[in-house]
Amino acid sequence: MKNFYESSTVDTLCPVLVGTSGYSYTEWVDGGFYPQGTRTPEMLALYAKSFPVVELNYTWYQMIQAEAISRMIARAPKDFRFAAKLTRTLTHERDRDWKQELQHYREGIKPLQEQLAAILIQLPPDFTWSVKNRYYLAWLLDSLHDFPVAVEFRHVSWARDSVFAELEQRQVTLVTVDAPNIPKLFPYVDLVTNPSLFFVRFHGRNLQGWQSGNMQQKFDYSYSKDELQQWNDTHLHSLRTRAEKGIIFFNNHVRAQAPANAHCLQALIA
Repeated sequence: MKNFYESSTVDTLCPVLVGTSGYSYTEWVDGGFYPQGTRTPEMLALYAKSFPVVELNYTWYQMIQAEAISRMIARAPKDFRFAAKLTRTLTHERDRDWKQELQHYREGIKPLQEQLAAILIQLPPDFTWSVKNRYYLAWLLDSLHDFPVAVEFRHVSWARDSVFAELEQRQVTLVTVDAPNIPKLFPYVDLVTNPSLFFVRFHGRNLQGWQSGNMQQKFDYSYSKDELQQWNDTHLHSLRTRAEKGIIFFNNHVRAQAPANAHCLQALIA
C-alpha cells in the first residue's frame, strides 16, 4: 500500500485513498461484497483487504467511545486509515452542552489519532449561513484545531468566497461533493482549501430519491464507468495537482453499490 503521508509536488498527482462511507452493512452480504455467512465483527478485516480507508458513520449516530474504537482498530492493518464523522449532537441537534459533548468526542477518538485521516463535520441542510451559525462553526473548528478536520456544507448559502477564505486560513478541508443538482443544496466546488488534504464524497445522483426524504432511496444509485471516468479525468485530476493527498468515499451504500463503484474508481486511478 502506498504511504498515505507521502508528499507530492504541485506538478504531480498526489496519492489518493478510496473507500466507502461505512462498512458494516448486512445487505452487503446479499450484495456480494462480503461472503455469505459473514458476521458483523468480521466485516472490517474483510473490508480492509479491498480498501485502505473507511469513513466511520456510526460515530454520527452515537458518541464515540475509546474502548470500542480500540477494539475496532485491532481488526484493521496498522497502515489502514479512518475518517470519523462528528457526532450528531454537535452538528444536527445542538441542543446539549456543546463543550461537554465535544470533550466526550475528543476523549473517545484518542485511540484513533495515529490512523486518523480526518474528522468530518457534516452540517445539516438547515444550518444556513448566519451570524449564530458562523460563530458556532468557528467554535467547533477552534475546539478541534489539533485534529485534521473537513467540513461538508449542505446549504448553498455557505458557497461564498469569505467562507472559503476562512477555511483556507485555518487549513480546514472543504469537502467536495458529487450529488444531485438541487437548488438549495451546496454545489460542487472545484476548490482546495487545505493543501495537505482534499476530501471527496460521492452521494449518488438519484434526484427523485433525494427529494423523497427516504434515506434508502436517497443513496440508491450506481455510478457508471463512464461517469467515474469523466470525474477522474476532469475533477479528480485537478484536485490531485493541488494537494499532498486525498481521500474519497462512496456513500451510495444501497445493495453494495458503494464498494462496487469504489473498486471501479480505484482501477481508473491506477
